[in-house]
Amino acid sequence: MQSKAEIIKSESQGGTEQPGFVIIKNEQEFQKIITSMQGISLVEVGNEPAIKFPVFPKDKKVVLYNLGRFNSGDHTIREIKNISVKDNVLYVEVPMYESGGMEIQVLSNPWFIFTVPSNYQFTSVQLKSSK
Repeated sequence: MQSKAEIIKSESQGGTEQPGFVIIKNEQEFQKIITSMQGISLVEVGNEPAIKFPVFPKDKKVVLYNLGRFNSGDHTIREIKNISVKDNVLYVEVPMYESGGMEIQVLSNPWFIFTVPSNYQFTSVQLKSSK
């Protein structure tokens, strides 16, 4: 089973130290996760919210994936090439990370939120890198 996925939000900081995923079930949980992972406090000015949240898709599954901890480089996911499900594993194909050479040592905990078709059934997520 193969299809396309769409990245909703991707950040280089705010994720967990260990890789893992969560399926986000509703709009409230979606807003809470984005707010907490970005360290944002919501302040309203008049009737306008302080930040604009991405739209929560109601016709797809929404997945939060934490990549874990990295010692250097920018490991932010900017593209999903392909997704597929086999034996209850969601395989997410992303471009291979290529280092720019000497890098400053910076700890990062990247994460991203993406969608998959609502009929996909899986119990784990695995990233695959490709050129």
